[in-house]
Amino acid sequence: METRTETVDRSAPAAERDVVIRFENVSKRFGSKVVLDGLNLEVFRGETLVIMGPSGTGKSVTLRHVIGLMKPDSGRVTVEGHDMGKIRPKELAELRRNMGYLFQDAALINWLNVRDNVALPLRENTDMEEDEILQRVEAKLDLVHLPDILDKMPSELSGGMRKRVGLARALITEPKLILYDEPNAGLDPEISASINALIRDIQKQLEITSVVITHLLSCVRTVANRVVLLEKGKVVLEGKKDEFLASKHPRLLQFLGDSDD
Repeated sequence: METRTETVDRSAPAAERDVVIRFENVSKRFGSKVVLDGLNLEVFRGETLVIMGPSGTGKSVTLRHVIGLMKPDSGRVTVEGHDMGKIRPKELAELRRNMGYLFQDAALINWLNVRDNVALPLRENTDMEEDEILQRVEAKLDLVHLPDILDKMPSELSGGMRKRVGLARALITEPKLILYDEPNAGLDPEISASINALIRDIQKQLEITSVVITHLLSCVRTVANRVVLLEKGKVVLEGKKDEFLASKHPRLLQFLGDSDD
């Protein structure tokens, strides 16, 4: 396991493994507030990386750089070899077809039923026929254990069901990379545990590269291969799950003492 503050020797792992996402000395500020401060981070193909850290330390901003909603003030972010600070709109659109994103609140469109919510990325970005779209929608809903709800509206769904529908939509384009922003937010412990198990099982079945933002140890224990702790916009601790959770790093102990589980 690595404990980090300013710099880390990462040459051997990066050279030997397939890096999907790389942050190289990335900084981002909003006015006078520094959110990312020389962030260095890699995500390797097929792994589930969990990012932990206190509120305001740059976790969600990190994901926004990955999907191209933000560009770094300095440094470089690459995704599948594409420089996200220089990527052209057409290339970005193509790259996003291989990404899925599960928002904190699932971000379902209230006036569309489940079928149309899940189908939306295919209708907007592909020329697939409607019967083929419906088959894929049904398959993804089966994958998240929600058959027979095609005609339900978001208002008829529980919080856990909404998250599952959001996950089905994130998977509908059959992405190679999926990003989860606080997938347990607003859920009770039992439903939260079921979402964690679903994230783990989908990663195993589909061999998707995953990045998960969470503050819950229960999520880390279930889904993580590797974990990083962000502090003031940089990684201060990282390691494989068991090594990370066994660490006596003072900042980790403080953070876990303040967490909800």
